Amino acid sequence: MTDEHASADIRIVRGAANEEELAALLAVVTDSYEREAADAVADEPHVSAWQRTQRGLRKPLRRDIPWGRFSG
Repeated sequence: MTDEHASADIRIVRGAANEEELAALLAVVTDSYEREAADAVADEPHVSAWQRTQRGLRKPLRRDIPWGRFSG
């Protein structure tokens, strides 16, 4: 598990689990979470120097404003 231990609120809503059953449940859930977190690593996109310095696209023209200097 990572250095940041998250707290979880677990409630038994039916039946009566003993300490061994709860320990087994926590072991399975923790192992499953760690495997999923290890596999869920996204690749960082490669950004070239050209992409980093290029200018963004202009905003689209507003079609609701009439064209011309004097619109009345």
